[in-house]
Amino acid sequence: MELSVNTLLSLDGVMQGPGAPDEDTSGGFTRGGWLVPHADEDMGRIVDGWFAAGEALLFGRSTYAMMRDYWREVTDPGDRVATALNSRPKYLVSTTAGRTGADWGDTTLIAEDVLGSVRALKERPGGEIQVHGSWRLARALHAAGLVDVFRLLVFPTVVGDGKRLFDERTEPLGFTVEGSAATPAGLLSLTLRPAPFTTGGFGVVDGRETVL
Repeated sequence: MELSVNTLLSLDGVMQGPGAPDEDTSGGFTRGGWLVPHADEDMGRIVDGWFAAGEALLFGRSTYAMMRDYWREVTDPGDRVATALNSRPKYLVSTTAGRTGADWGDTTLIAEDVLGSVRALKERPGGEIQVHGSWRLARALHAAGLVDVFRLLVFPTVVGDGKRLFDERTEPLGFTVEGSAATPAGLLSLTLRPAPFTTGGFGVVDGRETVL
C-alpha cells in the first residue's frame, strides 16, 4: 500500500484548527476556523477526491477523537467524506487511548513500534492508506521516509502561530509535482511526491543570464 498525507494548510504552513474556532485549541491556539472564509465548492470536490483514493485511514490520537466525534454524527449517505470515514478501516496511533478509545467502527490500535507497524501496513497489497491531520504523526512518518504522496490544499491566508507540517527543523526535501490546480477562490491544490533536495544557481555566460 502507498501512504499519503492529506492536509489543509495556510499560506504560512499552519494546519491547526482549520475548520472551527474550537476544533483544536491546544497550545493556546485561538485562530481556528481560518479556512472557512475561503471555502468554495471546488474545495469539497478536491477533498472528496482525496478520500476516493483511500482504502484505509491512519490517525494520531487527537485527530482521531476530533474526527470521530464530528463525522460519526453525519449520516447522509451522499456525503462522501463521512461515508469514507465511518466505513473504512482505521488505524489509531496512540500509547494512551487504550482499547476503549479505539471505538469508531473498524479501528485497530497501534500502541507500540509505530514506524515498524506502519511499514508492515505499507507492505500489504492494496491501494492507499491515508493520514489526515495528525500533525505529529505526519511529521514522524515524513522524517522516517514513509510518505509516498503529499496532497496539500493551500489557502490564501496567513495564520501565524500554530502546528505546521514543515518547519525549520525539517530535513531538506524536494518534490515531484504530480498535479496542481487553483480554484476560483484562490485555493491551490498540490499533489507531490518526495524527491531528492537539489540546488542550483544563476550566472552570466556570453552576456546572458543562465542556469549554471
